[in-house]
Amino acid sequence: MNKELVLDSQTIQNRTREMGQEIDRDYQGKELLVIGVLKGAFIFMADLVRAISTPLATDFIQVSSYAGSSSSGNINLVASPSHPIKGCHVLLVEDIIDTGLTMQWLVEHFSEQGAASVRICSLIDKAERREHQINIDYLGFTIPNGFLVGYGLDFDEKYRNLPEIYHLTP
Repeated sequence: MNKELVLDSQTIQNRTREMGQEIDRDYQGKELLVIGVLKGAFIFMADLVRAISTPLATDFIQVSSYAGSSSSGNINLVASPSHPIKGCHVLLVEDIIDTGLTMQWLVEHFSEQGAASVRICSLIDKAERREHQINIDYLGFTIPNGFLVGYGLDFDEKYRNLPEIYHLTP
């Protein structure tokens, strides 16, 4: 496998700090619950919450919609957040959004549980793959085409530990 650098760590950190400032501006005085979508978002979420000065709680959810490298079209809830959702302003943190199926499902799921609001923060958008309409409230980067790894993104559970983001090619 060959790797081609797409985003270096400084570029990622700079944009993450900017998103933290945007989130602070929008959530002043609100009860913020940041929920990371496992496994891919854990590195980005760790950096993001350190860039937010607004008091917040954190939690995680794990869902599965992929079989191999493509979406199965079905959402399976693997692990639910332990923090109560009702009345909280939920910020979903995702590593990459492509078809939009998972995010659409999660927004509906948390809305049904009584969240005061549900917004989406994603490090990467692959809009050309979108099949379900969603609004990304806080977006790091739009990167068309290619299979991405690093900074939490994986291929067969490998490459998550890389501090940059790469296109992976056979």
